[in-house]
Amino acid sequence: MRDERARLARLLEQDKAELNETSRAAALRDFRRVAEEYFETDGGFLLTMQEGKRGKEVVFTFRVVRVKNFRTLH
Repeated sequence: MRDERARLARLLEQDKAELNETSRAAALRDFRRVAEEYFETDGGFLLTMQEGKRGKEVVFTFRVVRVKNFRTLH
């Protein structure tokens, strides 16, 4: 019984720590949409997840061609 609990706890922890392909695609799509509101990009987007000093870190990388600065109208 104790082994089964430990195995279940490990599986649940792994499930929270990994980003499956469906979730990765959805996050990439959402981050890309927001990035393209602020920047003109060359289309190359990358989403990675890595171990950091205090847990997981998600890195969203893309190349910028131009910044879309907002203007205030008076």
